[in-house]
Amino acid sequence: MSTNSAFLKEMGITEWTSRDATLEPAQALSGSESTSYPEVNTVTTTAVVTEPLENDTFGIWWFFGNKPQGDAELLFQNIIRVLGLAPQAWSWKNPADKLNPEQLPQDGSPIVALAFGGLAAQKLSGERDGLPELRETILAINADGAEDLPLIATFELNQLIASPKNKALFWQDLLLAKSVLQNI
Repeated sequence: MSTNSAFLKEMGITEWTSRDATLEPAQALSGSESTSYPEVNTVTTTAVVTEPLENDTFGIWWFFGNKPQGDAELLFQNIIRVLGLAPQAWSWKNPADKLNPEQLPQDGSPIVALAFGGLAAQKLSGERDGLPELRETILAINADGAEDLPLIATFELNQLIASPKNKALFWQDLLLAKSVLQNI
């Protein structure tokens, strides 16, 4: 089982249908009863995403929240693997620590921040809304010299372990963060 398959299974995503499965033009136009359609790949967690989401953009990921332990740490390690992040491309930060301009990369590399949990997102952004309202929104870190840093609010890792139904929503948050980083 590939790393991605294990991660998807851990997230509770068990069935994928390939978007790449298309009919041959002759088959689509023939309309005959005996038309054979290509096999659509509907399998459990083994297809569609077989390679990590490549960190094809030069950028840095900052993760904020309670440092994961136990099963949450294993889940976090899988997240890093699926995102394809090298050790120098990410760091774990405490939302209570004051951010200052010296922490920003001197080479101008873009940064995206992911806040694990509503409290971390509130602390970093200055927003008062709860996690359901903060998710799926591009927030900004509210700190001196870091005002332009995009922040994505998502679930705490322990919440994901306790409530696997949220893992698909978490995956959407990761994709939003990746998209933000690519467009900086």
